[in-house]
Amino acid sequence: MLDLTARELLKLFRTRSLSPVEYARHLVAHIARWEPALGALYLYDPDRLLSEAAQSEARWMAGTPAGMLDGVPVTVKELIATRGDPIPQGSAASPLVPAPADAPIAARLKEAGAIIFAKTTVPDFGMLSSGLSTFHRLARNPWNLACNPGGSSAGASAAAAAGYGPLHVGTDIGGSVRLPAAWCGLVGFKPSLGRIPVDPYYIGRCAGPMTRTVDDAALMMPVLALPDARDATSLPPEAIDWDGYYRGMRLRGLRIGLQLEPGCGLPLDAEIRAAVTAAAERLAELGAEIVPVPPVMTQDMLSGLDDYWTARSWAELRKLPEDRMDKVLPFIRDWASRGKNIDGVRAVDGLGQTFAMRRACAALFESVDAVLSPTTPVVSFPAEFPGPTNDPDRSFDHIVYTVPWNMSEQPAVSINCGFSSDGMPIGLQIVTPRFADLDALRLASVCETARGPITSWPAPPAA
Repeated sequence: MLDLTARELLKLFRTRSLSPVEYARHLVAHIARWEPALGALYLYDPDRLLSEAAQSEARWMAGTPAGMLDGVPVTVKELIATRGDPIPQGSAASPLVPAPADAPIAARLKEAGAIIFAKTTVPDFGMLSSGLSTFHRLARNPWNLACNPGGSSAGASAAAAAGYGPLHVGTDIGGSVRLPAAWCGLVGFKPSLGRIPVDPYYIGRCAGPMTRTVDDAALMMPVLALPDARDATSLPPEAIDWDGYYRGMRLRGLRIGLQLEPGCGLPLDAEIRAAVTAAAERLAELGAEIVPVPPVMTQDMLSGLDDYWTARSWAELRKLPEDRMDKVLPFIRDWASRGKNIDGVRAVDGLGQTFAMRRACAALFESVDAVLSPTTPVVSFPAEFPGPTNDPDRSFDHIVYTVPWNMSEQPAVSINCGFSSDGMPIGLQIVTPRFADLDALRLASVCETARGPITSWPAPPAA
């Protein structure tokens, strides 16, 4: 039952073959078996889940569902505000102040009848590709509990892979939806900047679905993409037929760039290279023209980005009283404190490298219709690490495949394309032109169909 997609759940609710309460009871029992080992959830409230499921069941029985997701359990990332709940940002240094209102994503999900039964854990200040936090329990990867789920949407990826319901939402400013999706075998969709309104908004900051299937990611988009005036970067409302991804994509004549080299940062693992190459070959067999393309990232871009973010992070951390500064994760404190030595000119130059990324991405798309690449350069890393390098001087070395598409504002989706020799998922990233969000899902669907379904998701540890 817990492997059902959201669309399958809704069909069963509609035909009264399964009730929201029956499903919620199974989910509560399942989470009880998993969560002590996984550490994916914050503010988990099983009683509220069961109560709201009962209300949804009554609506379905009366033939008056509240919206297109009525009764479907959903999680949202801790950084997404829900009214009355504090937002610790994964750090023991944060004051626990209740949020005055739902952020756009939470508001839209509730309006659609979805049951937000928990929030998902993040690392300190959302600044790590890791499940390591001074506020939350350590989040682990369901495929191997000794491994990291990635981040900063760490709990969301762990929850989705472990079957905590079909629908989860993360946020992404440099890969925080796609990276953990890759490490946990999921679909992680970062749409065009502004497609899903967020609050607060920032350079490159997006939100997106984290699901087991492309179908469920597409199902969420009509809800998440509804307008909200609080996001001044949001796109004008557009009537997109998100279910249109079902019609697939004509591959013959499509020119797809295969980007294997990272350009800088960590070298690409051989098993990832082989899996991504095999995925590209499957598309070539279906009619696409696959052409090798160079990396868009350079060391100057990566170093400049690191300069800017360390300076920005130090500007925030230095405001903390000493007793709260002592509670910040040492890795974050060490990394951000480098910002003390970055002057204004160097920080501005670092910010300028985001525009260099954007120019490089635009130039690449003059010759191709889409790009395939690895999502991550490494297969896995230890659960206790703050990131793949475990080095504050190289904390961005793993985001070279993902971060440029945040800066260029283009849609990008990670989808599983195989497994390593030790059984860990491998992510394929698909990038399409700015605003071509539906094409990203269509191409992901083609890859998903060619790959075949994942039939053996992780099971809870034995009691």
